[in-house]
Formats: sequence, C-alpha cells, structure tokens
Amino acid sequence: MGGVLARDLVEISSDPSCLSDGGFWAISTTYEGEFRAAKFKSITTAPFPQGVMTPKVKGNWKSHTSESEYIEYVEKIREEIASGGVYQVNACRRLSIKSSAKLDQAFANILAANPAPFASYLKFADLEIASASPELFITRNGHEIKTSPIKGTKRTVSEIFGSKDRAENVMIVDLMRNDLGQICNPGSIAVPDLLRDEEHPGLSHLVSDVIGQLRNGVSWEEILRALLPAGSISGAPKSAAKRIISNLEVVPRGTYCGVLGWVHGDQAVLSVAIRIFWRESEYLHFGTGAGITWSSDPQAEWDETQLKAERLISIVGGQL
Repeated sequence: MGGVLARDLVEISSDPSCLSDGGFWAISTTYEGEFRAAKFKSITTAPFPQGVMTPKVKGNWKSHTSESEYIEYVEKIREEIASGGVYQVNACRRLSIKSSAKLDQAFANILAANPAPFASYLKFADLEIASASPELFITRNGHEIKTSPIKGTKRTVSEIFGSKDRAENVMIVDLMRNDLGQICNPGSIAVPDLLRDEEHPGLSHLVSDVIGQLRNGVSWEEILRALLPAGSISGAPKSAAKRIISNLEVVPRGTYCGVLGWVHGDQAVLSVAIRIFWRESEYLHFGTGAGITWSSDPQAEWDETQLKAERLISIVGGQL
C-alpha cells in the first residue's frame, strides 16, 4: 500500500486490542464488523512487482442483484426517506465469477492502468484482496486524525456535480463530525476542505476532509468502535441506514465496504474497502454501490453502479 511492503508474518489476530502493542499490523475488517489483523516483522519501501496477468478473468460476472431488483431497492429506500426515518443510504450489490486468475497479477495490472490513491494488496491465511480504493477512511499521526469521505461521482472533470451530490456529501460530513466527536477533544473537530472536485482514474469524485485531535488515552478499539462502518458506505443516520441495508441487501457485503490498510502504533493509513476484488475459494467477487437520497433517480443509480464497476472489470477481465 503506497509503496509500503510488509513481509514475514508474525501472528494473526481477531482482537482489535492487539494494535496497542506498537507493532506493524495490516488490517482488514468486514462491513458487518469482523476484524482481522496480520502482524508483520519486515517493513520496507518497494514497488509492487510488475507483470501482465495470465490468465485474465474470462466469462461473465454475475450480479447477485438484478437491475430491476436494484431499482426496487432504491425505491424502498426513497420510501424510508419519505417516512422520515433516514436521510441517505448507500445501496450496494455484489458481482461474482468463478475463476482461477491470480489477484496479485490482477493488482499489478490495476496499478499500471488505474493507480488509485489507496490501492493495496493484502494476502494472509485464507484472505486475499486487491484494492483500487479511492477513499481514505482515516489517517492518524499521533493525536491527529483525518477522514475524507467521498460522496458524488461523475465521468469527467468537465461535468458538474448536482445538488444531490453536494447534499449527500454534506450529510456524510456531518455524520463523520459526530462520529469523531466520540473520540476527539471537544472543539477540535473541523472541516478544512469541503466539497472539492477530485480527479481519479476514469472518474471524478466529490471529497471533503474532517479532522480532529484524539483524546488522551483513547484506544484503537475505541476508535474503530466509534467510526465503523464508514459513514460513506452506510448512510445517515447510521443506525437507520444499517437496518435498511441488513433488511434489503441479498448477500452480506463481507470484505467489501470494510476498511483496509495498516496501523503502526499511533500512525495509520486505512482506506474504505471499495473498488476491491477479493477471493473466496473458487470465486472472485467485486462490490459496487451508490448513495441514495430522496432526489435519487433509481435508473441513474443503477447506471452509477455499472460505471464504477466497468473500468476495473475491463482491466481484470470478464464481461459485465
């Protein structure tokens, strides 16, 4: 991740309190809250080995949610919003394909063709992830903590973000201010950059920064409990959005929409685990989604999920 290469596995833990030992831990959580960490002994800076993926993924990716089912999902969210119980929900779906293609080779191709700011590759035990995430969950430097939620997607910088995108982003910024308020010093939370247009490979996103100063003695366990799941991939209010997602999505999100990155004492870089491929036995999976508000057009939201998947699947292989 970012040129940081961790090798020589020391131990694996499912207990967030392990992060207090000051070692270097690679972290992966699921959206549903499962925590997985791998401690490594050798930490160096090195480029990821380059190469062409052989064989590429072949065949058709299957969506566990059809176009009509996703559109119905969006309409149900809009009904929930109309009833006053929620303001915004991130609606996701999973794509899967049976393939023996190697994710390390896929990741080399992703780095070459889609150099996302938080691209990362993690493999230990039965977990393998190749990520092209554009979104920062948190960085930590001592007591300083920052989150940079993404809400708003367009194809080119020449397009203009609509009022729906801006309203959605502000909702999630307010949610993250509240989440950080549980672990930061009163009065320390600020929004130094609101609604910037950030260009990424093949897409542009609307991004904001929220910062704060952590309270003395706050643990990693407390930080993760306060902030997970990320506001940008759940919704606002978070509790209501989580309930709707649990009731209406047909398969668990799992690794998708968790967080992915590293913690080293009081330093950390953790991304939101979106735009990721992950392996489960013989199958590769990819997740895609869109933020739903009252002003959402259901067909346009389906199209956005297709847009987010198209570029990366064209690199890795297979047909949507």
